[in-house]
Amino acid sequence: MDGFDPVTEHARCRATLRVTVARLARLLRDIPDQDAPSGLPVWSVGDVAAHLGAVYLAFCSAVTGGFEDWAHILPPDEGPLAERIASLNAEAVRLVGRDERRRLGDFVAERGETFLRVTEGLAPDTPVAAPWYGQRTVLTLATATGLLLSESLLHGLDIARRTRPAWAIAPDEARLVLGQVMPTMMPLALDASRARDVSIAYDIAVRGGPRLAVVFGGGTVTVVRDAPPRAYDCRITATPLAFLLVAFGRTPVWRPVALGRLRAGGRRPWLAPRLTRLITSP
Repeated sequence: MDGFDPVTEHARCRATLRVTVARLARLLRDIPDQDAPSGLPVWSVGDVAAHLGAVYLAFCSAVTGGFEDWAHILPPDEGPLAERIASLNAEAVRLVGRDERRRLGDFVAERGETFLRVTEGLAPDTPVAAPWYGQRTVLTLATATGLLLSESLLHGLDIARRTRPAWAIAPDEARLVLGQVMPTMMPLALDASRARDVSIAYDIAVRGGPRLAVVFGGGTVTVVRDAPPRAYDCRITATPLAFLLVAFGRTPVWRPVALGRLRAGGRRPWLAPRLTRLITSP
């Protein structure tokens, strides 16, 4: 068990986000070619930057109000989360023009600072509406902060992989994202059709924490930190960055396996690859 304290971890996540916002703003200001391909197969570097602008707009609006001006682009709640988010992302990227993309560094810096200022002193479990994940979806502030950090770190990496500035994700940063985000987002990203008749219990042990019990049954999944002892079908042990990159589709699973950074054990280790088919990456 990783024995985390939610208040302390939320404070660490906020401090890390503040530093990351400044890094990201510099990265966006220094993009040499908006049309260059990014680390994502469909988007240019400028498209990734536009998506980040939409992300910061969304999370800032979530804590300040003001969804009314752009709620019309929110997808309906029908269908898998990955498909709905893909549709929303494509529309958001389309709406951010070339001139606006040149100013995204300043925009992200301003919206990030607003998010942190408005949420200063609020409890980690403060509710935050997130209608882009579903019209009635409400996150905790801790999860929302972790998600904004994850979007910043991973999409910063997507841009830097092609534009070549230094962009590292530290193990402690990856641990914060995994601990703050996964217990909420894995159930939201469940592929219900694939999970309908599945009964599997995974023990996910990230080196240095967090420790997650991911249990499928009855067409649902629960994800719990510091779960009481129980029998598991499959145990996955991984470095923080390896699990983060695999979970968010930034690297094929065979690569960290070959490097010894991710391995499966337990009674049924062959079930490990099935996890990424049951939980889709938005």
